[in-house]
Amino acid sequence: MLQLSVIRENKENVIKALAKKHMDAKAIVEEVIQLDEKRRGTQVELDNTLAESNKLSKDIGEMMKNGEKAKAEILKQKTVQLKEKSKELSEKLDAFANELQQKMYLLPNLPAEIVPEGKTPEENLNVFEEGEVPVLHEGALPHWELVKKYDIIDFELGVKITGAGFPVYKGKGAKLQRALISYFLDKNTDAGYQEYQVPHLVNEASGFGTGQLPDKEGQMYHVGLDDLYLIPTAEVPVTNLFRDVILNENELPVLCTGYTPCFRREAGSYGAHVRGLNRLHQFDKVEIVRIEHPDKSYEALDGMVEHVKNIMRELKLPFRILRLCGGDMSFASALTYDFEVFSTAQDRWLEISSVSNFETFQANRLKLRFKDKDGKNQLAHTLNGSSLALPRVMAGIIENYQTPDGIVVPEVLRKYTGFDIIN
Repeated sequence: MLQLSVIRENKENVIKALAKKHMDAKAIVEEVIQLDEKRRGTQVELDNTLAESNKLSKDIGEMMKNGEKAKAEILKQKTVQLKEKSKELSEKLDAFANELQQKMYLLPNLPAEIVPEGKTPEENLNVFEEGEVPVLHEGALPHWELVKKYDIIDFELGVKITGAGFPVYKGKGAKLQRALISYFLDKNTDAGYQEYQVPHLVNEASGFGTGQLPDKEGQMYHVGLDDLYLIPTAEVPVTNLFRDVILNENELPVLCTGYTPCFRREAGSYGAHVRGLNRLHQFDKVEIVRIEHPDKSYEALDGMVEHVKNIMRELKLPFRILRLCGGDMSFASALTYDFEVFSTAQDRWLEISSVSNFETFQANRLKLRFKDKDGKNQLAHTLNGSSLALPRVMAGIIENYQTPDGIVVPEVLRKYTGFDIIN
């Protein structure tokens, strides 16, 4: 959530910045400022009323001591009126505050200055590319055909049990999936991230805390009876570990990692670009989350990008990094880098990771602060990244490592799988 002080003091800049995310924010910004003025005015009136009531209570006490009961009774009647007025003002203040917060929830984060202009994914900026695209043998297949051939992932069985987008991993396919999870977690913990196992359902406050609600409410599975949400990413429960927390400056940075299944209702169009593992409703992902000092968050973001780069290099998969344009960024992000792996059999790039800096946007919602060296509370910066999302990494490995004799397992994963090839 944007800070009110930023909106009040930089109204035109806020409107201009949000235009880069292709949002006409002028009307909402004006409403926010007007509601804030009403709220502040009501707060002043309430404070004055309470102060007057307190003063009269003291005066009544003095009069009673001095035997001036008649005068005291007159003032008592006035204090009753002031209490009623205070109650009305308090209710009015709560209403303004609630309405203001709901309006604030509608405003996305401001994009960083280096975010490129643009509306569509085609306008994202390619900032890095590495790895050779392998030359596949004649008759090479896309992954959704290969998994049938080697009986390692069953999409039809998932449809039978649940529905489309819920695959069943089998045999060496299940072991390769587990190997990737273990490898990613080991890489992250070796880099200083502390591993967490977190709930796979969260309450509404957690969804609001990281910005999934109300922006992505339609994409989340909701358990109505208990009013809980299945997590779309481990970012939500892991970041919410620090909701309503005040850290000491010397505790920063905080580095967390965790593996969870992820659940997303997002509807996909039909065609090869969403076939197989390309788009799922349930998938596995290993996440990294950082709580940083504001002065060091962009240095940390660069470090997270390098960390994911190293993983891709060890997997020996061709990849590229995109700096997302304003129109393709998430609601809560200030700056996002997407990693994409090249799928040789599909002849196209597949997104496998997003690494983002949210600056104070999530922290303001979460009330996540740190006490600086002067003893003042400041909002921290939050960052997160996929390290990594498994379905398209699996697709990239299955397709790029295919040979006439089977699917070769990347060397770095063999100590986890216990086998070198799927055949």
